[in-house]
Amino acid sequence: MSKGLKHLTGILGSVFLTLLGLALVTFMIGRVMPVDPVIAAVGDNAPEAVIERVRTEMGLDQPLVYQFMHYLSQIVHGDFGKSILTRNPVTEDIARYFPATLELATAALLIAAVIGIPLGVWAAVRQGRLTDQIIRVVCLAGHSVPVFVLALLSLLIFYAALGIAPGPGRQDIIFEGMVPHVTGLLTVDSIIAGDWDAFWDALAHMVQPVVILAYFSMAYITRMTRAFMLDALKGEFVITARAKGLSAAAVIWKHAFPTVAVQLVTVLALTYAGLLEGAVVTETVFAWPGLGQYLTVSLMNADMNPVVGATLLIGVIYVGLNLLADILYKVLDPRVR
Repeated sequence: MSKGLKHLTGILGSVFLTLLGLALVTFMIGRVMPVDPVIAAVGDNAPEAVIERVRTEMGLDQPLVYQFMHYLSQIVHGDFGKSILTRNPVTEDIARYFPATLELATAALLIAAVIGIPLGVWAAVRQGRLTDQIIRVVCLAGHSVPVFVLALLSLLIFYAALGIAPGPGRQDIIFEGMVPHVTGLLTVDSIIAGDWDAFWDALAHMVQPVVILAYFSMAYITRMTRAFMLDALKGEFVITARAKGLSAAAVIWKHAFPTVAVQLVTVLALTYAGLLEGAVVTETVFAWPGLGQYLTVSLMNADMNPVVGATLLIGVIYVGLNLLADILYKVLDPRVR
């Protein structure tokens, strides 16, 4: 067996074991919650005969090992059960709510990366100076202030007090149902439909939650970029480049930065995964109909099938993004090939 095939087999084996462990964790989440799923489904006042019948139908009278194997069989076939609240299959609900979170997280990551990486490089180059101190304070504030505080302040100032920003929600009521559902990404679907009024309205509603999430992510990306660049600027290759008389810009961007770009791939991947699962509070404050709000409402109402399904999806995304980061690491950095 070739070295490359062995490496690929090892990666696939690790991914399989990780996904199996993730399935076990989500299965146990649905079993250890202090809520009886049968009572949640039929109500507190249901007759005992009905409760027992539903318990048997749900397979909860079987041994845990059998329940877990049945659960694995269901998720392999894409069956996460039905939501008690919506009466829809969980997969349909996730397909409807997840694009809203994806749109929010993607826009936030793009803004955070475009601003955060140059700021981190600049702070490293100006280490110890006023510019560096200001950037570090801004990043510290981004990490220290809770996201829900920033969200509430944003609504209070820009929506309630100044009236220059739209209110909570993904769209004004006048545009509800006006844009055909194609991708689930409202801005993209508006462009496809050629409805520019709906596009600008959707974009305006995105500004506040996206900026808040971007600020939170930018603080982390900037700090990590600064730390990586400080190490890179101490390298012998940088000293050699400076001794050759190269310009400061060439030394920074052509010699130092490429060595940290590989490390930033992992940072960006983990940041993106964090945005996809960590937008719960932001979506709740802004009444954003995404996966975070769907998960929160389901959890508050003891609707466990959506909770388990959404948790498993988030876990798979984490695994997938980590795997993608590892692959890009090997592609971009010849030292690890």
